[in-house]
Amino acid sequence: MNAEAVHALPVKTGSNGDYSPLSADVLFLLGNTFVLLVLLTLLRAALLYTNLELAQVVPLSDLSRAFVIGLRFDLIVVCLQIAPLVLALLLPVCLGRRRVAALWLSLTGAFVLFAGVVELEFYREFHARLNSIAFHYLREDVATVSSMIWNGFPVVRYLLLWAVLLCVYVFLLRWLNMHTRKRPVSGYQAGWRLPLVLLMVFFTFWGARGTLRSGPPLRWGDAFHSTHLFANHLALNGTYTFVKAVTSTSGKPDRTWSDAMPLVTAVDQVRNLLLVPQDELLEPAHYTLLRRHTPVNRLPAAPKNVVLIMMESFSGAFTGALGNDHGVTPEFDKLANAGLLFDRFFSNGTHTHQGMFATIACFPNLPGYEYLMQQPEGQNHFSGLPMLLDQHRFNNVYVYNGDFAWDNQRGFFRNQGMSTFIGRDDFVDPVFIDPTWGVTDQDMFNRALAELNRMPADKPFFAVLQTLSNHAPFALPAELPVDEVSGYDDLDRHLTAQRYSDWALGQFMQRAAESSWYGDTLFVILGDHGFPVPRQLSEIDLLRFRVPLLILGAGIRDTYGAVDHTVATQTDVVPTIAGLLGEPFVHQCWGRNLLSLPEEDEGVGMIKPSGSEQTVALIRGDQLLVKVPKGPALLGRFTLSPEASYRSEDDPIRNSQLLRELTAFIQTAIVSLRENRTGVPAE
Repeated sequence: MNAEAVHALPVKTGSNGDYSPLSADVLFLLGNTFVLLVLLTLLRAALLYTNLELAQVVPLSDLSRAFVIGLRFDLIVVCLQIAPLVLALLLPVCLGRRRVAALWLSLTGAFVLFAGVVELEFYREFHARLNSIAFHYLREDVATVSSMIWNGFPVVRYLLLWAVLLCVYVFLLRWLNMHTRKRPVSGYQAGWRLPLVLLMVFFTFWGARGTLRSGPPLRWGDAFHSTHLFANHLALNGTYTFVKAVTSTSGKPDRTWSDAMPLVTAVDQVRNLLLVPQDELLEPAHYTLLRRHTPVNRLPAAPKNVVLIMMESFSGAFTGALGNDHGVTPEFDKLANAGLLFDRFFSNGTHTHQGMFATIACFPNLPGYEYLMQQPEGQNHFSGLPMLLDQHRFNNVYVYNGDFAWDNQRGFFRNQGMSTFIGRDDFVDPVFIDPTWGVTDQDMFNRALAELNRMPADKPFFAVLQTLSNHAPFALPAELPVDEVSGYDDLDRHLTAQRYSDWALGQFMQRAAESSWYGDTLFVILGDHGFPVPRQLSEIDLLRFRVPLLILGAGIRDTYGAVDHTVATQTDVVPTIAGLLGEPFVHQCWGRNLLSLPEEDEGVGMIKPSGSEQTVALIRGDQLLVKVPKGPALLGRFTLSPEASYRSEDDPIRNSQLLRELTAFIQTAIVSLRENRTGVPAE
């Protein structure tokens, strides 16, 4: 080992106890990490103390776990704080005399501690960690909000607490600086510098991800570990949630929608668009679509249970029952002969997570919020199926082939009221497991049937079953129970997977029919989205959104017929299900009970593709209005059967009318989302 390498090792030398520059700066940064983590833990304890009433019903194990998970979120914040200084270790003098480093740590630490102190009151006011409410209020009227804060809250007391914490932090930084002194050395000392710095970079990157798992980093949904909301919120970090809120809303093009017209005009437009005769508006001054719906009871007997099945990539372009018989969906086609099929049904988006929150949470896919389940606004409560069929009245279970951490599914849906999740790690001896995604559809359906058979007979249940096999890379069992599809070139594997998923669905329904609960159960089967097909229809590729919706249950077909031609999207599913249960219900869905529409109503729906693409469209009967970014609104008319077709139309009056409706729909939904007015308020 050469002399430079020896001098770079992290050991004390000489009687003065100084360290080599690199070792001293590494110890200084590690000490800062420890100090700030301790202070953040104390702030979390203070948050617990100031909300003891909420914590009384929470098991001690859940509170303890909240602190453990919270430490991971705190570590993300601290690692992002020190990241620039870790990179600065590559400089010849490392952090030098640390004046710039100390200033950076003091300023960022002051912000982190301030956020923690503010949350002590913020949480009591809003029952949420720091989020977009904080800056939206100030952006509206700084003077008024500042006055409200000063006169309504103990500002001085919290400022003093912040000052004390900041003084403690700065004092400990000074102490660390004094006790990690550097000895003078000559030369760059390159021998050990690069490996040590790379090691620091690795650990900083790991800490900033918050997890060792492959795939997505730690997200706010990972904090949702408990059935008690406070324990879940306690695990979060306010700086983390606040920065996420800022970065997810600032600079977004959706302001062109949210400020498109006077809000009162937009509200009137969307109410005219979505309300039906059986709706009674509630609190119209505060909520856009909060209403009580009183369904007309037409079934001989209302169903007791609900099973919602979301089929991955179940494209309507290859569904025989929709007039596209390619031999891919024989089992679904048989089921369609026994239920009510909607043949002009569309997904709200083009990815699974959009289909999930649109279908189950009853909220549309909006510009700027395509990843709602992962965004801070996803912490809102929505008037979706878990809320309407709450845990006090219904048992529930969500069965999925894959990992619920993906797309933040567990966090999002636990926050909405789901309590039981069966994911890829919960399957025993599956037929096949794909290392990318999870178990097969037949494994998922087998486990789902077992779970439903175990449900207590004295209480109704609802279940969400979500398939996954029909997703790239289409990893299927070696011995398929169906023939492989051929003759469609690049789509062969995709269609083989869809045929396999269809087979698994058929097996599940056949076995379910033998159960004691089958006759009392409403089954709702739909695709989460389609997939690109060789032919594009209109400027938004309409066929990619077309999926089937099938409702099965005792008396459904006899009462409502075999096929319904109403235009609908996934946001219509929840109110339609709730309506079939026969009792009045309160909701705020951006959709309607499809079985209570006036005869002349051809249906309406808003759709949007995934990603940063801001194209949106409104479907009204057989008309389609597509609004492209920074471009005109394009009007056309489409057909789906017997052959899909589309033609442009030049009708300025109709174009303007549909554009107003589309704009109002998006504007009111965005404003409600931002103001956390998407759900049903507490009594």
